[in-house]
Amino acid sequence: MIEAIITLTTLGMLLGLLLGIAAKRFKVEKDPLVEEIEALLPGSNCGQCGLAGCAIGAQAIVDGKAPITLCPPGGKALVRQLADKLKVDVDMSSLADKPPAFARVREEHCIGCTRCFKVCPTDAIIGAPKQIHSVLLNACNGCGSCAEVCPTSCVEIDPVKPTLGTWCWPKPVSAEHSSR
Repeated sequence: MIEAIITLTTLGMLLGLLLGIAAKRFKVEKDPLVEEIEALLPGSNCGQCGLAGCAIGAQAIVDGKAPITLCPPGGKALVRQLADKLKVDVDMSSLADKPPAFARVREEHCIGCTRCFKVCPTDAIIGAPKQIHSVLLNACNGCGSCAEVCPTSCVEIDPVKPTLGTWCWPKPVSAEHSSR
């Protein structure tokens, strides 16, 4: 029994040492700009941009294959940060900041088909097959992919209602906009 323990421990240590050496020797260096852009992106891998995740989106932005207005959840603030980082000019007049939103399941219509939580990129929907589902509001990014696949239309995307903790004073309208 002791011999088996010693043998397995020695084998584990040798294989771990070999893996550590291989990891250092064959390390793939990433572009630091791609890592910085990826750190600016939300990181929820929601797919609203049409790409498989934020890492791929960051690579596409750096390679020039995607515009810096790629990420809908990031809004104008993210576009400004990306423009500053990449030192490019961007027309933000066509961008609209949508208010924060989250998914809501109408329980009276939920059939428990599990389609919604299979497509949720942030695992914000919880439930089980043939059971009513629920949304974890702190995890939901409001991407709407769950509402698109729901066969009974019981998942709705609702804007976040302002509370004392989330309400902000609206920005004043400029004189040129108020005369219209």
